[in-house]
Amino acid sequence: MELYIRELKESDYDDILVGWWKQWKWEPPQRDFLPNDGKGGIIVYDNETPVCAGFMYLTNSKVAWVDWIISNKEYTKKPQRKDAIKLLVSSLTDICKKTGNKYSYALIKNQSLIGTYEELGYIKGDSYTAEMIKIL
Repeated sequence: MELYIRELKESDYDDILVGWWKQWKWEPPQRDFLPNDGKGGIIVYDNETPVCAGFMYLTNSKVAWVDWIISNKEYTKKPQRKDAIKLLVSSLTDICKKTGNKYSYALIKNQSLIGTYEELGYIKGDSYTAEMIKIL
C-alpha cells in the first residue's frame, strides 16, 4: 500500500466524487456548494485507486471547516481504508493550520468518522439535531 494525496481537480467531481456519494445513497452536493467549486479539497489514493476525499472551507475568521468526507465504498481493504481516511483528515487539518486558522470545525454524523476525528485531537462540541440549508 502506498498512500498519496493530491489536490482535487476540476474533473474529480463528475468522474469520482458524484459516484461515491451515490454509492453511499447520498444526494451529491451541488458543485457550487463545495469550496472552490468542487476543487477546494484533497483526494487520497492507494497506488492508482482513489480511496477518499474531503473539503476545506476557509472563512473570514480563524475557523476552517473540514467536511464532506467521502470514500470509495468499493475500496474494501479495512486497515488501509482507515489509514487513508485518517491521512485525509490529518492533512486537511494541517492545511487549515498552515493557512493561518486557529480552529478546525467539522459537522459529522458517522460514528466511525467521529472516532477518527477524536484520534486526531478533535473534541466533541454540542450535538446538533438539525442541519438547515436554504438556497438563496
